Amino acid sequence: FVLTGDGELQEGSNWEAAMSAGNRKLGNFTLIVDRNRLQQGMGTEETNGLDPLDDKFRAFGWDVEFVDGHDVPALLDVLSPVPGGRSKPLCVIANTIKGKGVSFMENKASWHHGVPNAEQLDIAMKELV
Repeated sequence: FVLTGDGELQEGSNWEAAMSAGNRKLGNFTLIVDRNRLQQGMGTEETNGLDPLDDKFRAFGWDVEFVDGHDVPALLDVLSPVPGGRSKPLCVIANTIKGKGVSFMENKASWHHGVPNAEQLDIAMKELV
């Protein structure tokens, strides 16, 4: 299992690895992409757009599944072993919202690397509980 962010998919080495895994038909390889559409400083589509992300992985020989990345039962279901195993690597595109559940953090690129102060931390903890 490999977990990556969509911002990391702006780097060529990731695509070299994806192509290699597909060419080698690595059925025991699962990549989970945290697809929150934000990277440090801006949205992923403001730099080198990734859409259609699923088509890119399919072109490299991968199976692709979409899931709500905040839905744990759905994640567990898509990550469950397939009887007989897989013949291709699997890319799970987990659609998420950066900072979900914390009003002042949701969908804010600045919180990619931000550190809450004591007051913000208190607010965040209350909103999450």
